[in-house]
Amino acid sequence: MDDTSYPITNRNRVRRRPERGRFDRATVYDILDSAMVAHIAYVLDGQPYCTPTGFWREDDRLYWHGSSASRMICGQSGGVPVCVTATHLDAIVLARSGFHHSVNYRSVMAFGTARLVTDAVEKARALDGFVDRFFPGRSKEIRPPTGQEVKATSFVVMPIDEASGKIRSTHVADDEEDYALPIWTARIPVRQVLGDPEPCPRQLPGLAVPAGMKAYTAGRLLDEVLLEAYHTTYPD
Repeated sequence: MDDTSYPITNRNRVRRRPERGRFDRATVYDILDSAMVAHIAYVLDGQPYCTPTGFWREDDRLYWHGSSASRMICGQSGGVPVCVTATHLDAIVLARSGFHHSVNYRSVMAFGTARLVTDAVEKARALDGFVDRFFPGRSKEIRPPTGQEVKATSFVVMPIDEASGKIRSTHVADDEEDYALPIWTARIPVRQVLGDPEPCPRQLPGLAVPAGMKAYTAGRLLDEVLLEAYHTTYPD
């Protein structure tokens, strides 16, 4: 078995434009680690649901959090099959026909069985991990969670059984005869760019920006900062 790639199965096979499929773990991990929000799809009592939530990866496991009273957490506590997706929108592509209008993107679909984190030690580690994954070292700088906050917050973990990435990164791709048409076309890049921090109006004076937050500076791309933060928290 090739440990550097996920096996291609009927569940994770990329059927539409298979040449865009990516099954190597390095690409799948990069797409996941440069995202902050994922969509969790699951079925409860025959009804499909899809919940957006904050998530992060540790090795070949995905974690996400939610209120202990939420339908998602309650429904997944006993172990249910789920599909987790994360997507980056990279560009809008305007072509000479509606059929060839498109977007450039990087996306991942990951499959596995989710379960509630019930072990106290694992949950405590997840509480810190959820913070430190995005903001390296910050769990040591902030107030520890209270007992009520720990009780009100739940975490779900899902080992990644199968996954696939898909990437479109091309320019306008029209039918050959359409290139002669006098129609304006373009690829418009899309980026999530950080703005200037807006300190809390009640912040105490004289506080410096923590070292783990230095990367969150105005003008930087969010996905690059998140990827950098991940590798700071989980160095190779």
